[in-house]
Amino acid sequence: MLAIENFAVVGTGTGVGKTVVTAGLVGAFREADVDACGVKPAQTGFPPADDAGFVADACGSEEASTCLRQLEPALAPAVAAEQAGETLSYEVIREGCTQAVRAADIGVVEGIGGLRVPLADSREVIDLVADLGLPAVVVARAGLGTLNHSALTVEALRRRDVEVTGIVLNDYTGETLAERTNPDVLAEMTGCQVETLPSLDLDDPVDAVEGVREHLSTGILPTCESQRTPPGRPP
Repeated sequence: MLAIENFAVVGTGTGVGKTVVTAGLVGAFREADVDACGVKPAQTGFPPADDAGFVADACGSEEASTCLRQLEPALAPAVAAEQAGETLSYEVIREGCTQAVRAADIGVVEGIGGLRVPLADSREVIDLVADLGLPAVVVARAGLGTLNHSALTVEALRRRDVEVTGIVLNDYTGETLAERTNPDVLAEMTGCQVETLPSLDLDDPVDAVEGVREHLSTGILPTCESQRTPPGRPP
């Protein structure tokens, strides 16, 4: 039987749906009695932005997520810290992520914006994912333009020896020719399993869990042989 390893959820940019996918996956694992935890290295624009809070609300438990650092300016973490006159340490963030992942059965590290977002001490989000040694699920927009953004993201990760286990095209409607053809074309371009997630009604964060469980399979996730079976449709 298959079990899920620790992994990162990264995006092709800001607002593509990383938090929704993270919340849905963590919530689905926890519903299957797996101690999963979403880990946000840093949250900017706080308040009101609170990705870890959304994950906790979706899972109905404060233990379902943690955020290592919160900054008020809605900017890249390194820039936000500078503008706020605060110190932000890359090593502290990296070690905090390592400890949070180790403390959970499944640790899901959620990225911040895209891969080249400045994080701290001249390091970027991609540096953190590579240094943590985690495989990654890429979340991208579904429509026109996503082929370029998604393929470049996958290429950048692979150059840093990060395994890309799957791609999620978020807010998929299939209303345009680009959306309908993008999944197959992107799968051919990258060799990755590509799945689609429709727009979800997120007035109640719990809906993210139901939506991800219904539409995404374990085939996009890193797996290892175990007695534990994760939630979701079979690959």
